[in-house]
Amino acid sequence: MPAMTWLSLVGTPEFPGQIMRYLNNENLSLYDSLPDFIYQAEQRICRESKNIGLEMYVRGQLTPEVETLAKPARWRRSLTLGVWEQNGTYHQLFVRNYEFLRAYTSAQKVPGLPKYYGDYGYEAMLISPTPDQAYRFEYGYLQLPTPLSPENQTNWLTDYAPDVLLYGILLEAVPFLKNDERIPVWESAYGRGLASLNQQDDARQDDRASNDEAD
Repeated sequence: MPAMTWLSLVGTPEFPGQIMRYLNNENLSLYDSLPDFIYQAEQRICRESKNIGLEMYVRGQLTPEVETLAKPARWRRSLTLGVWEQNGTYHQLFVRNYEFLRAYTSAQKVPGLPKYYGDYGYEAMLISPTPDQAYRFEYGYLQLPTPLSPENQTNWLTDYAPDVLLYGILLEAVPFLKNDERIPVWESAYGRGLASLNQQDDARQDDRASNDEAD
């Protein structure tokens, strides 16, 4: 099957793309709304699926006596965070909620080797205890796909979940359709595709948890 791209989805007024062919509708107002449908479908899928995003890893150094670490751009969900001591010993940090982190840091009284981390709003993570030196770290996370556009022809969704994206877009176009008998079919196909994505994520999380327990 040819790769899905922005152009293959949208096409042109003279040469309709995949969306207009599925809709079987030549309404120019509908064509002009395709960018909105695509964006809305991307946002819906990202809200409803736990698995959406590129698995990314970044390295850096923690700042001594600073308890927060900024999340990368287009952050979706944290996967793992670990630090190295100066002698090369690696330590995996464990996820805890905000209340636990605050209480643990308070109980330690002085900065030290980080043991735990968790969300601190949408743009940062809270580390406990506060690092006492510039530990090297590696952070793994899911990054939200870059939205599709004429300048960005493909993303995670077109590469790994094109069926879910297509049916999501078709469902966004439903207000333009009147009693189309295909709508229940699209809803069913979208739901099955989304469920499959979430099952893949559950399996990956189980594998990650098993590895953590083994360590």
